Amino acid sequence: MQSSLTGRLAFWLGATAAGVAQALSTAWPAGGQPLWWLQILSLALFAHGLRGAMPARRAAGYAWLFATSWLAATFWWLFISMHTYGGLAAPLAVLAVLGLAAFLGSYYALAAWAFVRLRPAGARAPALLFAACWTLAELARGSLWTGFPWGAGGYAHVEGPLSVLPRWLGVYGTGAVAAALAYALGGLRPVHLRQPRAWALALGAAALLGGLFWQRGCALRACLADAPAAQPRVLSVALLQGNIPQDEKFEPGSGVPLALEWYAAALRSSTAQLVVAPETAIPLLPQQLPFDYMPKLQAHFSQGPQAALIGIPLGNPIEGYANSVIGLVPGQEPVYRYDKHHLVPFGEFIPPMFRWFTEMMNIPLGDFNRGGLAQPSMAWAGQRLAPNICYEDLFGEELGLRFRDPTTAPTIFVNVSNIGWFGDSVAIDQHLAISRMRALEFERPMLRATNTGATVIIDHHGNVTQALAPHVRGVLSGDVEGREGLTPFARWVRWAGQLPLWLLAALALAGAFWRQRTCPRGK
Repeated sequence: MQSSLTGRLAFWLGATAAGVAQALSTAWPAGGQPLWWLQILSLALFAHGLRGAMPARRAAGYAWLFATSWLAATFWWLFISMHTYGGLAAPLAVLAVLGLAAFLGSYYALAAWAFVRLRPAGARAPALLFAACWTLAELARGSLWTGFPWGAGGYAHVEGPLSVLPRWLGVYGTGAVAAALAYALGGLRPVHLRQPRAWALALGAAALLGGLFWQRGCALRACLADAPAAQPRVLSVALLQGNIPQDEKFEPGSGVPLALEWYAAALRSSTAQLVVAPETAIPLLPQQLPFDYMPKLQAHFSQGPQAALIGIPLGNPIEGYANSVIGLVPGQEPVYRYDKHHLVPFGEFIPPMFRWFTEMMNIPLGDFNRGGLAQPSMAWAGQRLAPNICYEDLFGEELGLRFRDPTTAPTIFVNVSNIGWFGDSVAIDQHLAISRMRALEFERPMLRATNTGATVIIDHHGNVTQALAPHVRGVLSGDVEGREGLTPFARWVRWAGQLPLWLLAALALAGAFWRQRTCPRGK
């Protein structure tokens, strides 16, 4: 009896440990680097446990514990925003984080239940069925209830052998391939190492990845050969990081005057072609600013070789408010404006029936209007600059809409963020991995100007070329080269979104279900 109890305890502890390891793979706490091998290994441990999880309801419970542990360990820093800055009692903040993780974990529980129910019929290709179920859960988390795909498994692969896949498949497709590999790894036995078929599959997979890397290199060389006389369109940039303390940022007697003074001085003193200030760098509405504040900035950028993108709230009580970026470009009227489309629940809008929860916190919550999808880019110095605010870069399918017309498609992405709500936590490194993934998917550089970090320049291969230390006040100066052309991912996501992946995964489940009905014993 005690042995049985010990076995069950080890089973459930294994699910928890694998889930925590999955969280650590996106950004290892010591250094913040993604660990692609840990993502596959932790998912392989989960898949190994799932193989013995019968009946289906036990598999669902096992997957729910794995996913809840994984997600809670991924976005535990929400506790900081709710408790440290929002004043919510610590036990309630813990319960809120666990509640969100448990709710999102239910998608993976349902996926595991479906996998176990259909596995006997899909015995000839269980790894593909597992990948399909996993991908459906990831897609559901990324789209339902406005979507919160933070920490999806594919983000661990901005480096490593699978980093060539995002330009073809995006983050979810990359995660699907990793899931199939993890399931195959979780089922390995010593006897398999003596089978020629296993070695043939491994060599075939290695050859395929090698071919994709070679193809990407050939595509780059061909692009350069097509225009040997063309000068690279290099843009000099200055990315501002004010490091305004989050608990003072919106305080009129401390953070507000500090932000207004420092950002105005940094904007006017920079000599770069493009100066970028982060989300709500100017923490007041234009009509609340000193009467000469905006006119002086506009006059500075009204002529000459410089332009600026500045985070600022806009609006009025009649038309509503927006979390926005304005662009000051010489000779351009009216002022360029981008309004955030994908708003943060509880931070920028209050979901129905949850006002009681937000009233328990002392946070300057907004109730903002949504900007439109695929808003125009800002043209400057031969580049088309596409702003996105905060976690909008988490939704590649929405950024993909900007590529429908290749002649107006962005050449450079610009993310402005304020991660100061989450303190000196791994949220900074996790968000950096998200921006790197978007650069890989679309092969566009990404500029990041943030309040506390990560303020960086990312090239079109997802590499961080220059970075400012987090939690310091300073200016990151460097150069960025805009890019043209469309990746395979951009070509299909701009018209269909994530629908092709939804359909492929659903088709795999439908095939397994059909085979179960026609051959119930899996013969």
